[in-house]
Parts: sequence; C-alpha cells; structure tokens
Amino acid sequence: MAAITDISDSLNKLLRGEISAIETYRQALEKLDDTKNATEIRRLHDEHIDAANILRKHIHEHGGQPEKDSGAWGAFAKAVEGTAKLFGNAAAMKALKEGEEQGVSDYESALKDEGLPSDCKSLIQTKLLPQTRAHIPVLDHLTTTA
Repeated sequence: MAAITDISDSLNKLLRGEISAIETYRQALEKLDDTKNATEIRRLHDEHIDAANILRKHIHEHGGQPEKDSGAWGAFAKAVEGTAKLFGNAAAMKALKEGEEQGVSDYESALKDEGLPSDCKSLIQTKLLPQTRAHIPVLDHLTTTA
C-alpha cells in the first residue's frame, strides 16, 4: 500500500494542473477579443473546475490535504495571457491546446504510477483523462475559426 503522502503528491500534481487550466481558461476568456467561441471556452473552463473539485475530494478521501494554487503551473497561465494579447485568438487557442496535451500526458503518467490506488486510476481512466482528451479536438476546431 502506498503511503498517504505519495498518493497525495501524485493527486496534487494533477490538481495543480487543473488549477492552472482554470486560471488559463479564465484569462483566455478575459483576453480573447471575440465572443463567438466564448461558450465553448467557458464549458471547457467549467469542466476543469469540476475536475479540480473531484480531485480535491479524492485527495481528502485518501487522507491528504489538497493544494490551493497551481504552483509552477501558474507560469503557463501567464504565458497564455501574454500570447492572447500579442498574437491573437488563434495563438491563444494553440496555447490552450498545448496545456490540454500536457494534462493528457500528466494523467497518462499517473496511470503508470504503481503506487496509485485502483480507485484513483479508475477515476482518471473513466472521467478525468477522457474529458481532457475531448478538449483537444474542440480547441483544434476553435483554432481554425479564431
């Protein structure tokens, strides 16, 4: 059985990524100059809020303490804000997509963590990873219309 701190560390890494995504999408919503894509971007933002809340609950259930901020991931959110200002909507959508691809990679890595309990892996496999993967084609589409 993995130690609580190891489980919390693994889940908190995923939580930091979700918090960063929330920050990034919020900034994109504030900075993007058109509103035609706002509904889709807001939906993706809300799904990241949901994922972060699920991870927080899961961390508590495993005896851990959820982190409150994105840590180093916050730098990515700042980069998206600057990208939207300097290069426009298409570049911002591309940056959001890169963040989602990193999220997919983080979730896939967590699934390979032998110390992560099966209920954590099940949550990732059935909810969090598929949801994150589904964001990529949406952002691809928005990039072509931005």
